[in-house]
Amino acid sequence: MLRISKMTDYAIMVMVELSASRGEVLNAHVLADRSHLELPTVSKVLKLLVKSGLVDSYRGAAGGYSLERDASEISVAEIITAIEGPIAMTECSIEEGLCSQEANCGLRGNWQRISVAIVEAMENVTLAEMAQPAKPAADPLHITTHA
Repeated sequence: MLRISKMTDYAIMVMVELSASRGEVLNAHVLADRSHLELPTVSKVLKLLVKSGLVDSYRGAAGGYSLERDASEISVAEIITAIEGPIAMTECSIEEGLCSQEANCGLRGNWQRISVAIVEAMENVTLAEMAQPAKPAADPLHITTHA
């Protein structure tokens, strides 16, 4: 099964809370409370999001955090990359020389194609969309037959 880490899921939750604040500066305690996450987890996530340029931090008594850009301009792919690094299905689809089987395997190009498709799909989903209630999705595994 392919899945993102809990930390990435938490990062998206924190980013949704920041987007709901509409430019208000929120401190880590408030974000932890609103997202129902532990403060150390929220602090760790915020540090990575600030480092990646997705979130601005402000020091002082009225300090805290806000989104660097509008939620409609931030993709899910950017958030995942900020927490987990480059999005790829396999190490070899990121860069040559990372796999001991590379010389004997011809799959790298196909893994790269799959990785690109996944990244493009995630780039097409914005933080603003993630903050909205889910729309019913078509079930790709549901197959109907007509007799």
